[in-house]
Amino acid sequence: MADLIDIEKKALKELQEVKNKDNLESLRIKYLGRKGELTLVLRSLKDLPEGERKKMGAKANQVKEKLQQAIDEKFLEFGQESKIDIDITRPGHKAKRGRIHPLTLVERDIRRIFLSLNFSVIEGPELETEFYNFDALNLPDWHPAREAWDTYWIKDGKKDKDKLLLRTHTSPVQVRFMEQHKPPFQIIVPGRVFRYEATDATHEDDFYQFEGLMVGKDINMAHFKYVITKFFEEFFKGQEIEFRFRPSYFPFVEPGIEVDVRFKGGEWLEMLGAGMVHPHVFEAAHYNPREYQGFAFGVGIDRLAMIKYKIPDVRLSYSGDLRFINQF
Repeated sequence: MADLIDIEKKALKELQEVKNKDNLESLRIKYLGRKGELTLVLRSLKDLPEGERKKMGAKANQVKEKLQQAIDEKFLEFGQESKIDIDITRPGHKAKRGRIHPLTLVERDIRRIFLSLNFSVIEGPELETEFYNFDALNLPDWHPAREAWDTYWIKDGKKDKDKLLLRTHTSPVQVRFMEQHKPPFQIIVPGRVFRYEATDATHEDDFYQFEGLMVGKDINMAHFKYVITKFFEEFFKGQEIEFRFRPSYFPFVEPGIEVDVRFKGGEWLEMLGAGMVHPHVFEAAHYNPREYQGFAFGVGIDRLAMIKYKIPDVRLSYSGDLRFINQF
């Protein structure tokens, strides 16, 4: 019993003189470790008579709990003192915030504007068949206009109309939609397209565009001019815009036109191709071209982003450089 009281006094006295966590851990091992002084006393209890063993055991456990509690409290004190070393007045590191890609910003604007004009947003497959990408759009295999589309063909062994390719425009989705829906309707089709061509500041082989289609019994070019004018006025809101409509040729429309815009003090910029849907396209979708008519148009999302945000090189959008993305 005297040994237990002596161990308790010595341990508590040494505990008061401990200056750091390392010394405190040494003291804990000295008295409570596997070979510590108090541990050895506990192990020797088995050699005592039963009555004395119970009395000594209760006292030994009491001393052990007291020392363990005192050591734990001392550890906490050292932990609190260590916090004083932290300068709480020092500014923290600024959290980095992500940015939305400019192409995503532009597509969001496009969707928002056309939804307000009562258009629906439709999506379709990027892997297409030759039929939907070309034949159904009045570009059969002998058509010279096919040379304008540098196509990525898929080597899968399929032949004829089932040959697969990476779509060169989003117009195939329009044909797929017409096969399953009856007019009247008005849709836009945003998406990723692929063309096997050399890249430069204004061309990429993997880019984004959206196309629009409006079909009904009495749809005409006046409807198109209204829709596209409203779109650009809202998209470039706050800027003075002039429009110019020029005749042009596209196999899937007749007549075909190109739309140019000019901002105040600037030059004319070619923005999109459009026209009234060709009767052959309606026939491929099993429509009667004498009963329905409509307009279609296609716009490059990358081009819109370059003009709106004054991006000098289209390749910046695909560089993955955060210095570019963080500007938006």
